Amino acid sequence: MLNKTDVLNLLQTEDEVGLFKKADEIRHAYVGDEVHLRALIEFSNICRNNCLYCGIRKGNEKAIRYRMSEDELVQTAQKAADMGFKTIVMQSGEDMYFNMSRLCRIIERIKKFDVALTLSIGERSLEEYKAFREAGADRYLMRIETTDKKLYAKLHPQQSWDKRHECLLMIKELGYELGSGIMVGLPGQSMESIAGDLIYLKDIGIDMAGIGPFIPHGQTPLKDEKGGTLSLALRTMAVMRILMPDINIPATTAMESLHPRGRLMALKAGANVVMPNVTEGDYRKFYELYPGKPCTDEQPKQCQTCLGIKIQSIGRTIGTGYGGHNGKKPL
Repeated sequence: MLNKTDVLNLLQTEDEVGLFKKADEIRHAYVGDEVHLRALIEFSNICRNNCLYCGIRKGNEKAIRYRMSEDELVQTAQKAADMGFKTIVMQSGEDMYFNMSRLCRIIERIKKFDVALTLSIGERSLEEYKAFREAGADRYLMRIETTDKKLYAKLHPQQSWDKRHECLLMIKELGYELGSGIMVGLPGQSMESIAGDLIYLKDIGIDMAGIGPFIPHGQTPLKDEKGGTLSLALRTMAVMRILMPDINIPATTAMESLHPRGRLMALKAGANVVMPNVTEGDYRKFYELYPGKPCTDEQPKQCQTCLGIKIQSIGRTIGTGYGGHNGKKPL
C-alpha cells in the first residue's frame, strides 16, 4: 500500500523510463492489452462557469458558442454506434438548457443503440444524477482538478471544492462508474499537492482517472502562465496506474497537443483508454478548452481509422466490449 510519501517519491523519480516500464507492466497484468475506444460527443460549449484556465469559460466573449439539438446529438451517437463504438461520452460545458427532462429523454434514446453511456456535464443535483442513472446513464466523468482548496478557489470563481467533492460522492453512491482526474502543472501547484490528489482519487474509489497537463489558453486570465509539461503528465499518470492497478486510464487528447505521439506515449506508460472525437463539422474547433487541440479538421471516421493504426503499431489491440471497470456491464 503506497502512502503519500511513496507517491511523492515516485513522482519525483529520476528514472522516468523505469517508472513508465513498471506502469506498463502493471497495466498489462491487470487490464490486458486491449485499448478501449470511447466516442466523444462535445454537444455544447455554453458554460455557466468562469474557470480561469478554460477556453469555453463564461467570460470568454471571443468564443463562438454552439449547442446541438436533441436530434443532432442522438444522430451523432447513432453514427458512432454504427461505426462500432461501444461507449458514447456526452460532454459539454455546464449548459443548463439541457435540464433533467431533456437529458433523460436523450439518454433513453441513445441507450437504444446498445452502448454504454458516459455523462460529462458537471455539477448537478442529487435528483438529476438519480434521474440520469435511472434513464440509463452508466458512467459519469467529472474531474476534481486539484485537492488544494485554496488553489481550487482561486481557479474556480464562485465555485466550491466541497460541493464538487459531494457531487462525486453522490455519483458513486448512485452506482455510476465514476471517472475523475486532475490537471497537472497549474500555476501555484506543488508536487506534494499532486501526490495528495492521487491519494484522494484512490480514497474515493474511482473507476477511471484522467490526467491532463495545464495548457494556457490565449483567451483566459492564465494566458501568460507557464504550462504543464508532458513529462509531468505522463509521470503522474504512470503513478496513478501503480497506485490503482485495475482502473481505466485514458491517454488524454491534451497530451497529443504537447507532442504528436503524446497519446501513444501515454498508452506505453499505463493508459488503456482513448476517446476519439466523433463531433462533426465546425463544432470540433469551437469546443476549445485549450489551444492546439489535435484532429479538429478530421472527420470522425478518419480519427477512428488513424487511432486504430497507431494503437496496433505499438502491439495493442482495440477492445470490442463495453470496457467497464472490472468488466462491469452497462445498464
